[in-house]
Amino acid sequence: MKRLAMLSPILIIVSLLGTILLCSSENLRAQERAAIAIAVKNKRFEPAEIRGSANRPLSIQVKNLDDAPIEFESVSLRVEKVIAAGTAGVVNVRALAPGRYEFFDDFHPQTRGVLIVQ
Repeated sequence: MKRLAMLSPILIIVSLLGTILLCSSENLRAQERAAIAIAVKNKRFEPAEIRGSANRPLSIQVKNLDDAPIEFESVSLRVEKVIAAGTAGVVNVRALAPGRYEFFDDFHPQTRGVLIVQ
């Protein structure tokens, strides 16, 4: 009977540790950044509509194929990044709720796109 009494706290601790590890790995997996690639060509985003998963951070890889710098900007995403002509840049975006998030080139306001999060 004494052995059972001693095993009980050990089993509880092992069980709790297992639960914590399982939850931590699921949380880490949910926080991995999804990569989305877009380009700017002839003052247009290609593609102009991109999609991402809800509650998961994103990494938008922007390749500027034009001969002028751009400023990738979004008020709703709370990001802005200048990308020189002929180069690429990465815009990291926090995990988002489902919705529609517009972005644009602040140097060429007619250059617009949208991120749809589902």
